[in-house]
Amino acid sequence: MTMEPKLQLMIDKFHRRMEKDPEAKAKVEPVTKTINIDLGEEHYSLRLEKAQIHDFKPELLENADILLKTTPETLDALIEGTLRPMRAYMLKKITIKGKIEDILHLKSLFSSDKKES
Repeated sequence: MTMEPKLQLMIDKFHRRMEKDPEAKAKVEPVTKTINIDLGEEHYSLRLEKAQIHDFKPELLENADILLKTTPETLDALIEGTLRPMRAYMLKKITIKGKIEDILHLKSLFSSDKKES
């Protein structure tokens, strides 16, 4: 099983959050970035623009603004909330390359809101 369905659920959750949270949307709306997610044998890319995620594809883009590299197991643990992002980073289970301000925006994409299912 690939991570694509879980990533799509996270994208859908992000879109719902942008619809319901005008403050969060205002923070993310001016950001336009491309993101690569390298899971070893699986690769995904997406584009964040105007508080929407576009072009989610099972491929890597050349010269993406952000590269997130990890394993499917670690990404699954991050999505499920059984592994905290800072712990994953400190344990070197995840690497993120890009400008620091770009990386901080990545948090908006994958931040967990336990109230929403």
